[in-house]
Amino acid sequence: MLSVPRYMPFLFGLSMAVLACTSASAAVVATKSYSYFTIRGKTADQLDQQLSSNGPTASGSSARHPGATKIRFGGDATYVQSGGKCKVGSARVTVHTQIILPRWSNRKGASKELSMIWDALSSDIKRHEERHAEIARNQARTMEKQILALPPQRNCELMQQLVTDVSTRGIEEHDRLQARFDRVEAVNFQNRMMRLLDHRLKTASGAR
Repeated sequence: MLSVPRYMPFLFGLSMAVLACTSASAAVVATKSYSYFTIRGKTADQLDQQLSSNGPTASGSSARHPGATKIRFGGDATYVQSGGKCKVGSARVTVHTQIILPRWSNRKGASKELSMIWDALSSDIKRHEERHAEIARNQARTMEKQILALPPQRNCELMQQLVTDVSTRGIEEHDRLQARFDRVEAVNFQNRMMRLLDHRLKTASGAR
């Protein structure tokens, strides 16, 4: 069985622009893309070594990982001045996720056992990274709702500062949610892989 390092946590950048108009709306804009890195090998040790040497790195670290999700937040808010007060007129939070996954290039000729292990592992890597993307989308929606719910302020400078504060706290909460998910996944990895392999073995036996 492959010895796989801990999944790479998300990466993010934040850009929150502020405009002025009179509309009132909300719409999270979420986009997602995929990219792949190639690995080669005909044994579990070779695939493990390839994941360790070819996988993506986390920001600020040289360690390689079997998969990654890069996350970039952005957005804008608009303000309405009315009755001596300033309120949020509209808010839009954007989030782009790029999921980076391994691709086994010379699978042909490998043993059925190794192929089964790889199928279980690669599907779990993809599920894990898709969940990172989902956490980011959910947090974007939460941030947007929180911004729209902010109470009016006596001027738009104060209103803008509140929006900035909510955005900052939202990113920090996103960080905590993603880190917690990685901790849980790391603890449960061995049992999860055994369940996946057992299921695939039973499915393969039933198909004979």
